[in-house]
Amino acid sequence: MHVPDGFINAPVSAVAGVVAAGAVAVSLRGARKELDERTAPLAGLVAAFIFAVQMLNFPVGAGTSGHLLGGALAAILVGPYTGVLCISVVLLMQGILFADGGLTALGVNITVMGVVTTVVAYLLFRGLTAVLPRTRRSATVAAFVAALVSVPAAACAFTLIYAVGGTTDIPIGKVLTAMVGVHVLIGIGEAVITAMTVGAVIAVRPDLVHGARGLAAPLKLRIGGELVDAPVTAPAPALARKAGSSTRRVWATGLVTAFVLAGFVSFYASASPDGLEKVAADKGIDTQVEEHASADSPLADYGVKDVTDARLSGGLAGVIGVGATVAVGSGVFWAVRRRRQDEPASQVSETV
Repeated sequence: MHVPDGFINAPVSAVAGVVAAGAVAVSLRGARKELDERTAPLAGLVAAFIFAVQMLNFPVGAGTSGHLLGGALAAILVGPYTGVLCISVVLLMQGILFADGGLTALGVNITVMGVVTTVVAYLLFRGLTAVLPRTRRSATVAAFVAALVSVPAAACAFTLIYAVGGTTDIPIGKVLTAMVGVHVLIGIGEAVITAMTVGAVIAVRPDLVHGARGLAAPLKLRIGGELVDAPVTAPAPALARKAGSSTRRVWATGLVTAFVLAGFVSFYASASPDGLEKVAADKGIDTQVEEHASADSPLADYGVKDVTDARLSGGLAGVIGVGATVAVGSGVFWAVRRRRQDEPASQVSETV
């Protein structure tokens, strides 16, 4: 659903840019409460993983494909504020390096793909986990539903922006029907990917999943015939070392998976246009599309310039993209984490 330059006029694109900048600023502050020594590295990995999986377009029928948006996955794994930052990093890298998603439309893309998906998914996820049994399976089910709904919600957000600032005169009702219809199908794929990923991490390290924290009921002790909460004790040094080792294994496994997906599996992705591209072509929205400012990038269109072998070119571009995204993302999240550590204790307590 990457919106290119030319779909939305300049004034509305500028307003969307201001909205996106405000959301990123709020998220930078909110992420200080979400990131710690365990989750800061995981956040960079989440951004890189989403970048890799977005290269894997899957068919949804009628010559149309879809790809992961990632807002639900990021919000559930690392928190809503950090999730917005993850998607923003991915979109920035895609726009600058790979000419994917317009640069003047970057604010639109962050608003639609980052803010809307993250907020809708996380609110729905928290609501479902509040009423469902407090189990890991319930968290996975809630992740599925939240991801499913977040995609057509993003389609509605794009349609609203297009209704205000679209550069072609197309009946908005037809655009909304087409966008929601195809993105409900794409949402099913998003839901499957999100639920599988969240379920896999919960099975290994549930404490690393932001949205699943506190789902397990506290241990109870029977004292004098009454059940009371067992006291919480600090982990032993040996257990702490084991947890750190486990976190590194999760990080390494996730990074290797991202490299494999982007560098190898992406070659087999669907070549059909994605949901927005298909609707734009069918309805005439793309008549005003502009050439991307980064069209001359050596990595434009997810290929390495002057590498003639398509498989090798695409694979190298994917590997470079994952590496660049994890580097930039990790740098951002460590900086945010260090900012919290540098704050006075009183100020940190106020934000928490």
